[in-house]
Amino acid sequence: MLSNERINEAETNVGSYLNEGLLRKSSADNHVLNILLRNAKESLRVAEDTYQNRTSDLWVIVCSYYAMYYYTNAVLLKLGYKVGDKIVHKVTSDALIVFVRNKLKKSLLESYEETKEEALSLAGMKADSLIESFEFERYKRGLIQYRTIESEKQSKAKTSLKRAKEFTREMEKFLNSLGNRH
Repeated sequence: MLSNERINEAETNVGSYLNEGLLRKSSADNHVLNILLRNAKESLRVAEDTYQNRTSDLWVIVCSYYAMYYYTNAVLLKLGYKVGDKIVHKVTSDALIVFVRNKLKKSLLESYEETKEEALSLAGMKADSLIESFEFERYKRGLIQYRTIESEKQSKAKTSLKRAKEFTREMEKFLNSLGNRH
């Protein structure tokens, strides 16, 4: 679960990002949206192929993360926000928490309509879990690229790919639920 401290940090940061132009309001440009989605799907496909062929655990992790990153930016764009050119991964992560978390929870709840009481709790936990998986992968990508020994990479690669598949599947559903809204 995301801690209240992390949520508060993201909210504070997003306010600063908006003031500094690191994140700005933007209308959803379908051309850019399509590029982001194409990049996300390609990243996931490359992660899957790389994992299946045992080519590189490092690149399974990196490509899995980028699938999540591109989907997040597509969702943010659909919601009317564009990430700038500096500290893009941190800005994306914080914006995901601030602008997507509660909407994702609501979207997941609609999917679990039959068992509302239980679903509220489950949807909240799942939304936080999905958001947190992005956080884990952002951190892991940096750690793996620069500080992890080879023998540890394979199990981390498998986890990354699993998280990326779940994250991208849910982001795709969420994006579809937004339709033409901004």
